[in-house]
Amino acid sequence: MPGVSDRTLNLGTENAFVVLEEVNKRLHKGEKIISFCVGQPDFDSPEPVKNAARKALDEGKTGYADCRGIRELREAVAEYEGKKRGITIDPEWVVVDAGAKPFITHSIMSSTDYGKGEEIMMPNPGYPIYKAQAIVHGTKPVAYNLLESKNFDFDLEDFKEKVSDKTKLIIINSPQNPTGGVLPKDSLKGIADIALEKDLWVFADEIYQNILFEGEFSSIASIDGMQEKTIISTGVSKTFAMTGWRIGYAINEKLSRHFRTWAINTTAGAAHPNQYAAVAALKESQKEADKMTASFHRRRDLIVKLLNEIPGFKCLSPKGTFYAYPNVTKACELTGIKDSEEFRKKLLDEAKVAVLSDIHFGTKIQGEGEHIRFSFATSDENIKNGTERIKEFMEKNSK
Repeated sequence: MPGVSDRTLNLGTENAFVVLEEVNKRLHKGEKIISFCVGQPDFDSPEPVKNAARKALDEGKTGYADCRGIRELREAVAEYEGKKRGITIDPEWVVVDAGAKPFITHSIMSSTDYGKGEEIMMPNPGYPIYKAQAIVHGTKPVAYNLLESKNFDFDLEDFKEKVSDKTKLIIINSPQNPTGGVLPKDSLKGIADIALEKDLWVFADEIYQNILFEGEFSSIASIDGMQEKTIISTGVSKTFAMTGWRIGYAINEKLSRHFRTWAINTTAGAAHPNQYAAVAALKESQKEADKMTASFHRRRDLIVKLLNEIPGFKCLSPKGTFYAYPNVTKACELTGIKDSEEFRKKLLDEAKVAVLSDIHFGTKIQGEGEHIRFSFATSDENIKNGTERIKEFMEKNSK
């Protein structure tokens, strides 16, 4: 039999989907699992979105579209995202693709060269695809730690020490997956100063920009001198409950034409009718999005309260996203469980509750303890029942 390449065999993955596959197998066998695994809104897409897609289909918008994205969508993106950040965006700087995830790859391939030892700074814990794509495309991932002790901010002096002559790209994600943290303005300014001084690209993953519970959204692209160096990456998936529509976009004046080339080489762009749905999301669906965010805010308060009532759990209140990231160091000690990953498995096997552990998002940070991630993009009933099952598990197994 022909072999399989080493880079494929060693390619990282997104463990939310790995765990979800296990959950689905158990559900199929009749187990009553409550899942907090996958980060997607549990709402239907807004009616204007679905109506726009139907109209596009009826009008025969089913062929290839411009690989950059249809003009109507790029104009809508430029207006919406520019207003959000207080900057001017030309529609020619916008490229649309099949979700925001391809732009992680496009940005790495456009800013680094394979096998030259070039480095990419990325958050730890962080979205696992950053590291997977950095490695598979022949660069070195360099982690900067998001510390619970700093409300999931990073230490700027430590960050500066990790930037080298080999650094080509800095990845930031705020609001953050998995912690729910938000980088304060002074931390964004610290990264901006480094990027300006050393002439580096910044990939700003801002997919959760509208799911914010405290303060106003801040983008590094809004800092003087940073718009041309920042790759703004976002989309409609999280804000408008459109994960399955697969519409994301990136914005950068210099790199847009190169992103178009990468899109031609890979996906040939996003699905044609879905792009009209995204136009309707940006232009007609903000009220529905605001209602969803208000619901996430209420659920945030509920799950944080209930998690902090479980023996051995300590959960900071996330400032954005729909993720809670409780510290379970004490819970592991009380139950004699080795670490967060073993704890996660025990919860699935015995409490029938599915979560993710910190090792699914990077490496453990010395002194920061053990963590698990909950997605609270689910019903109040699931939140109450799931946390009650965990509480019963702790009461049963604590030594």
